Amino acid sequence: MGFIKKIFGGSSEPKEEKILPWLNLKTLPQLNAIEKKSKTKTQVVFKHSTRCGISTMVMNQFVANYNLTENDLDLYYLDLLSFRDVSNEVGYKFQIMHQSPQMLVIRNGIAVAHASHGAINEINLEQYI
Repeated sequence: MGFIKKIFGGSSEPKEEKILPWLNLKTLPQLNAIEKKSKTKTQVVFKHSTRCGISTMVMNQFVANYNLTENDLDLYYLDLLSFRDVSNEVGYKFQIMHQSPQMLVIRNGIAVAHASHGAINEINLEQYI
């Protein structure tokens, strides 16, 4: 097995896992808090489907490229399969048609940017801080 790993670039060293400052989005009242907090600090909602390969791929790319801190913005993770009512309300509240995966950037109570699928990783979050 070690021979195969050497040929194909595998490593026996454990890979360091990157931890993002996720806040779990699970309840409808949190959406009002997000709207209110967006008046003083950028709020980002990442809607993720845990059963979708594309969503997982986009999430992994997002995590790998993320370089901000909890001081820069609030980053919310929404498991849209477990919290479908919250996912639906995100669309109604911020006037964005549902897609998965999807990211919304909220400032001053409105979605100032949003993207789905691979376009999520094209959004430069630093410009919204």
